[in-house]
Amino acid sequence: MKSLKQYSIPFTGLKIGQHQFSFEADGTFFDNFEYSLVKNGILKIDLVLDKQETLMVLNFHIKGNIQLSCDRCLADFPHQIDTQDKLIAKFSESEDLEESEEVMVLSKNDVEVDTSGFIYEMINLAAPYINLCENPGETTSCDKEMLLKLKEFSLDNEEENNESNDPRWDALKSIKKN
Repeated sequence: MKSLKQYSIPFTGLKIGQHQFSFEADGTFFDNFEYSLVKNGILKIDLVLDKQETLMVLNFHIKGNIQLSCDRCLADFPHQIDTQDKLIAKFSESEDLEESEEVMVLSKNDVEVDTSGFIYEMINLAAPYINLCENPGETTSCDKEMLLKLKEFSLDNEEENNESNDPRWDALKSIKKN
């Protein structure tokens, strides 16, 4: 977790107004998160922190490439992301305020805000739900050896072999075709 320290911003010495920060994230960043969907990447994070008297607005812009595994052939491929989001950090002396997805509550004892978790969530949310190699619908970019193995062991081939050899399924074939 020591490598995530660079994503913490000490805000106690900052004047009211806008402040800009830049970070980079690579494989060591993702190594800190145990069950990460993204295992590697090279990303540039630009952060504009707007400090006000009772809150801070953190505007993030993340751009770069992440490495994903294809759901079809299991090959690694790069995926470009470009995403923006904001986080609001409120200063509060009472403990009864709850945090939400976009609002972080800071007490009077806090001296810095850790942005690593929010950056990690933004990157994972920018990744596609279904990961396919570059040309979806075309198998030219997928690993051809893996696709041949999958076709060889597919359920359709197994059903065809079983149906032709087992006469008990003949009655069900007529129902299936109707």
